[in-house]
Amino acid sequence: MHASIAPPPASHSIVIGYLCWLLGFFGMHRFYYGKQITGTIWFFTLGLLFVGWIIDLFLIPGMNARAERRYRGGPLDYNVGWLLLVFLGALGLHRFYMGKWVTGLIWLLTGGLFLIGLLYDLWTLNEQISEQNALLTMTTAAS
Repeated sequence: MHASIAPPPASHSIVIGYLCWLLGFFGMHRFYYGKQITGTIWFFTLGLLFVGWIIDLFLIPGMNARAERRYRGGPLDYNVGWLLLVFLGALGLHRFYMGKWVTGLIWLLTGGLFLIGLLYDLWTLNEQISEQNALLTMTTAAS
Protein backbone atom coordinates (compact mmCIF):
# COMPACT_ATOMS: atom_id res chain seq x y z
CA MET A 1 0.00 0.00 0.00
CA HIS A 2 1.37 3.37 -1.00
CA ALA A 3 1.24 6.23 1.42
CA SER A 4 0.31 9.29 -0.55
CA ILE A 5 1.99 12.53 0.29
CA ALA A 6 -0.46 15.37 0.56
CA PRO A 7 0.52 18.57 -1.21
CA PRO A 8 1.42 21.42 1.11
CA PRO A 9 -1.47 23.73 1.92
CA ALA A 10 -1.83 26.85 -0.19
CA SER A 11 -0.05 29.87 1.16
CA HIS A 12 -2.19 32.68 -0.20
CA SER A 13 -5.80 33.05 -1.24
CA ILE A 14 -7.01 34.84 -4.33
CA VAL A 15 -10.19 35.79 -2.42
CA ILE A 16 -8.15 37.47 0.33
CA GLY A 17 -6.05 39.08 -2.42
CA TYR A 18 -9.13 40.69 -3.93
CA LEU A 19 -10.36 41.75 -0.49
CA CYS A 20 -6.98 43.39 0.10
CA TRP A 21 -7.32 45.02 -3.32
CA LEU A 22 -10.29 46.97 -1.96
CA LEU A 23 -7.67 48.80 0.14
CA GLY A 24 -5.16 48.43 -2.68
CA PHE A 25 -4.71 52.13 -3.23
CA PHE A 26 -2.76 51.83 0.06
CA GLY A 27 -0.83 48.88 -1.39
CA MET A 28 -2.35 46.25 0.91
CA HIS A 29 -2.72 43.58 -1.79
CA ARG A 30 0.85 44.16 -2.91
CA PHE A 31 2.17 43.70 0.63
CA TYR A 32 0.02 40.59 0.97
CA TYR A 33 1.60 39.06 -2.13
CA GLY A 34 5.15 39.94 -1.05
CA LYS A 35 5.65 42.97 -3.28
CA GLN A 36 6.99 45.30 -0.60
CA ILE A 37 8.58 47.97 -2.79
CA THR A 38 5.57 48.49 -5.02
CA GLY A 39 3.31 48.18 -1.98
CA THR A 40 5.17 51.10 -0.44
CA ILE A 41 4.95 53.08 -3.69
CA TRP A 42 1.19 52.40 -3.86
CA PHE A 43 0.88 53.46 -0.21
CA PHE A 44 2.47 56.86 -0.82
CA THR A 45 0.91 57.53 -4.25
CA LEU A 46 -2.61 56.13 -3.69
CA GLY A 47 -2.00 53.28 -6.10
CA LEU A 48 -0.21 55.50 -8.61
CA LEU A 49 -3.13 57.91 -8.44
CA PHE A 50 -5.59 54.99 -8.66
CA VAL A 51 -4.43 53.98 -12.17
CA GLY A 52 -2.11 51.22 -10.93
CA TRP A 53 -4.77 50.14 -8.47
CA ILE A 54 -7.30 49.59 -11.28
CA ILE A 55 -4.74 47.73 -13.43
CA ASP A 56 -3.94 45.47 -10.46
CA LEU A 57 -7.50 44.19 -10.55
CA PHE A 58 -6.38 42.14 -13.57
CA LEU A 59 -2.90 41.30 -12.24
CA ILE A 60 -3.97 39.66 -8.96
CA PRO A 61 -4.23 36.09 -10.36
CA GLY A 62 -0.58 36.27 -11.46
CA MET A 63 0.51 37.78 -8.14
CA ASN A 64 -1.31 34.96 -6.34
CA ALA A 65 0.40 32.29 -8.47
CA ARG A 66 3.86 33.79 -7.81
CA ALA A 67 3.16 33.96 -4.06
CA GLU A 68 2.10 30.30 -4.08
CA ARG A 69 5.46 29.34 -5.59
CA ARG A 70 7.49 31.66 -3.36
CA TYR A 71 6.11 31.03 0.14
CA ARG A 72 5.93 27.79 2.09
CA GLY A 73 2.52 26.60 3.18
CA GLY A 74 2.19 24.82 6.47
CA PRO A 75 0.50 24.83 9.85
CA LEU A 76 0.41 28.62 10.07
CA ASP A 77 -2.11 30.18 7.72
CA TYR A 78 -0.93 33.29 5.87
CA ASN A 79 -4.48 34.59 5.64
CA VAL A 80 -5.00 34.44 9.40
CA GLY A 81 -1.66 36.16 9.95
CA TRP A 82 -2.50 38.92 7.48
CA LEU A 83 -5.99 39.49 8.87
CA LEU A 84 -4.56 39.76 12.39
CA LEU A 85 -1.86 42.17 11.17
CA VAL A 86 -4.22 44.38 9.19
CA PHE A 87 -6.94 44.68 11.81
CA LEU A 88 -5.13 44.11 15.12
CA GLY A 89 -1.46 44.60 14.25
CA ALA A 90 -0.80 47.27 16.86
CA LEU A 91 -1.86 44.72 19.50
CA GLY A 92 0.64 42.15 18.23
CA LEU A 93 -1.91 39.36 17.81
CA HIS A 94 -0.28 38.25 14.55
CA ARG A 95 2.97 37.75 16.48
CA PHE A 96 1.23 35.71 19.17
CA TYR A 97 -0.31 33.63 16.37
CA MET A 98 3.18 32.84 15.05
CA GLY A 99 4.37 31.85 18.52
CA LYS A 100 6.51 34.95 18.95
CA TRP A 101 5.35 35.64 22.50
CA VAL A 102 8.08 38.10 23.53
CA THR A 103 7.69 40.40 20.53
CA GLY A 104 3.91 39.94 20.68
CA LEU A 105 3.98 41.27 24.22
CA ILE A 106 6.25 44.15 23.17
CA TRP A 107 3.85 45.02 20.30
CA LEU A 108 0.92 44.84 22.72
CA LEU A 109 2.54 47.19 25.24
CA THR A 110 3.96 49.68 22.72
CA GLY A 111 1.25 49.89 20.05
CA GLY A 112 3.13 47.84 17.50
CA LEU A 113 6.45 49.26 18.68
CA PHE A 114 5.13 52.75 18.05
CA LEU A 115 3.82 51.67 14.61
CA ILE A 116 7.36 51.26 13.22
CA GLY A 117 7.24 47.56 14.02
CA LEU A 118 3.90 47.41 12.28
CA LEU A 119 5.51 48.77 9.10
CA TYR A 120 8.31 46.23 9.50
CA ASP A 121 5.72 43.46 9.68
CA LEU A 122 4.00 44.70 6.52
CA TRP A 123 7.33 44.20 4.78
CA THR A 124 8.24 40.85 6.34
CA LEU A 125 5.13 38.94 7.46
CA ASN A 126 5.19 36.51 4.52
CA GLU A 127 8.82 35.60 5.23
CA GLN A 128 8.15 35.30 8.97
CA ILE A 129 5.28 32.87 8.40
CA SER A 130 7.25 30.93 5.80
CA GLU A 131 10.17 30.52 8.23
CA GLN A 132 7.85 29.47 11.07
CA ASN A 133 6.16 26.93 8.76
CA ALA A 134 9.56 25.49 7.82
CA LEU A 135 10.52 25.17 11.51
CA LEU A 136 7.18 23.64 12.46
CA THR A 137 7.37 21.18 9.56
CA MET A 138 10.91 20.12 10.51
CA THR A 139 9.88 19.72 14.16
CA THR A 140 6.87 17.61 13.19
CA ALA A 141 8.93 15.46 10.81
CA ALA A 142 11.61 14.88 13.46
CA SER A 143 9.14 13.58 16.03
